Amino acid sequence: MTDPASPIFELVRQSLSSERFAALHWEGTFQEYLEIAEKNPLVARNAWQRLYDMIDSHGSVKPEKRGAHKRWKIFDDPFTDGQDAVYGLDEPLAQLVQTLRAGARGLGPERRVLLLHGPVGSAKSTIARLLKRGLETYSRTDEGALFTFEWRVDGAVVPSPMHQEPLLLVPTEARKAVEERLNKKLRREYRITLQGELDPVSRYFHELLMQRYAGDWAKVVEHVRVRRVVLSEKDRVGIGTFQPKDEKNQDSTELTGDLNYRKIAEYGSDSDPRAFNFDGEFNVANRGMLEFVEVLKLDVAFLYDLLGATQEHSIKPRKFAQTSIDEVILGHTNEPEYKKLASNDLMEAFRDRTIKIDVPYNLACSDEVDIHRRQFGKKRLSGRTLAPHTLEIAALWAVLTRLEDPTHPNLTLLQKARLYDGQDVQGFSREQLREIKEQHPREGMSGISPRYVQDRIATCIASDALTVGPLMVLDALEAGLRHHSLVSNEETRKRYVQLVAVAREEYEETVKREVQMAIVSDKEAVDRLCSKYIDNVKAHITREKVVDEHGRLSDPDERLMRSIEEKIEIPESRKGDFRHELMNYIAAVHLEGGTFHFRENARLTRALELKVFEDRRDSIQLTSLVSTVIDPDTQEKIGVIRDRLIRDFGYDEMSAEEVLHYVAGLFARGEAKRAPSEAA
Repeated sequence: MTDPASPIFELVRQSLSSERFAALHWEGTFQEYLEIAEKNPLVARNAWQRLYDMIDSHGSVKPEKRGAHKRWKIFDDPFTDGQDAVYGLDEPLAQLVQTLRAGARGLGPERRVLLLHGPVGSAKSTIARLLKRGLETYSRTDEGALFTFEWRVDGAVVPSPMHQEPLLLVPTEARKAVEERLNKKLRREYRITLQGELDPVSRYFHELLMQRYAGDWAKVVEHVRVRRVVLSEKDRVGIGTFQPKDEKNQDSTELTGDLNYRKIAEYGSDSDPRAFNFDGEFNVANRGMLEFVEVLKLDVAFLYDLLGATQEHSIKPRKFAQTSIDEVILGHTNEPEYKKLASNDLMEAFRDRTIKIDVPYNLACSDEVDIHRRQFGKKRLSGRTLAPHTLEIAALWAVLTRLEDPTHPNLTLLQKARLYDGQDVQGFSREQLREIKEQHPREGMSGISPRYVQDRIATCIASDALTVGPLMVLDALEAGLRHHSLVSNEETRKRYVQLVAVAREEYEETVKREVQMAIVSDKEAVDRLCSKYIDNVKAHITREKVVDEHGRLSDPDERLMRSIEEKIEIPESRKGDFRHELMNYIAAVHLEGGTFHFRENARLTRALELKVFEDRRDSIQLTSLVSTVIDPDTQEKIGVIRDRLIRDFGYDEMSAEEVLHYVAGLFARGEAKRAPSEAA
């Protein structure tokens, strides 16, 4: 009697499917494979077609804004729950997918190297990793199935060393007819074409058997066994990665394979294909994709191999003729390396065979925040908490370092960052935003990388502080600049330090506004003030008296009206126009059967809230927080404000207390500055 299996053992066993295993390890005769190909011609796609279909299989999201680019869902990283998701790069990613689409249709890009070009830390490697991971997963699905073959000759089993497409066994003179038959059922924007020749090993056995059977091809393919193949970077099947090493430790055999000296003695010749290891990265990546890490650091001799691989879809292993390959070649490089390439006339041939796709840093703060939020989820905080606005302010500073100073005299760098983030900035339209971007086409190709920001946030989280806030992170960002290896220019460092001050001022304005809103969260008080303001404006326009709640008549309160209008920067010279426009708008709303509500106007709402705050600030005495003695009545009022910060703005008790003290200090300093001028 056997012992019952453990629950964990059963969980593992039940998660595995013998049917799925059988499907992934299918094998059959060449004749059976021809039947599969006729039913589903997609099994014979080339690498470019398969890669594009893989991306398309994940779907896309249509852009919400006119002129924006669709977002391809594969770059949300569906494989590891978004750990490698790419944010804010919809435009370059759309360009990449369009290039792959053109290559799938045979329009030219399939004979080029795709070169992702951008600053360090701009997600180039991540994009390549997602494509490779996507191909691996796709090859395990029914839709992405692909097949290879092996020879069974005289008791020996010899696999196609480059996992070639079985249809390459079809003689050249019959290929056109086979293609026509396959494409009859194909419902795609591209055509299936049988391009390339058998690899040297398969060619050897093909010729051997053709001689044996006096040219009877049907007898030859009886020695062929077709099997399904699953792409895997770890197993070096269909996906390769090449990273340059120092010149003394690299040679071209790493790309095209090398002789197996032990087998030379067995077969008697170093030109016998059976004595060659077709295990270079070009060989390994056949049927899939080859990633070149820092491709421009390759030795010139390697680049010649690369040019042949892209333009001719063939490589030249040592002692053998040109060997066909079918793969997408994707390289990536950083800005300094590309500048070297651009200035080197000897590299003109390489530049001519390259499609460069710029992968810049994010220029939208909200996209940059998404990167850091993915990195610093609750699981990684180890009992620490991030105060509200911590990631937003860090992201703002990083984006500011990547922007060029605006040429428009009425636009500040901070406003430019807001525009790029999709926020409204008074006086600037969407059309102007497009013009501003066109004036600075290189924006995002320099500045601070997300990695540096994440490293500095990590040091703060690793400290003894239970709550990590924006000011702590800004201090860490500034301190780290002294030792940042990529900021060697003193002038650049000074500019980045100045931008820390800009980000700090923005944070101060943000928390002051939140505290003010917490103080005036009594909506009824704001509503009453609005009603009073409208009554006074109406009386001013109609030259009538204002009737108060007790029925008493009085002249319009000019001081009240101006105290509100000044909050939205309405000058004295335009107050009449503004009031007429407001009353006309209210009248138009009523004529259409609607009801005017001031909260639909963000500027007027903000002005009313600021006015209520001013009226209440002295009674609440927030500045007393910086004092050592606080009376019970004030303490109770401050407690109410703290509770509102927690309820409405996401603070915890500790961070709310810190913000109140900080804002109180700001107000105290502001009053101290005003006091001398008021005395004068």
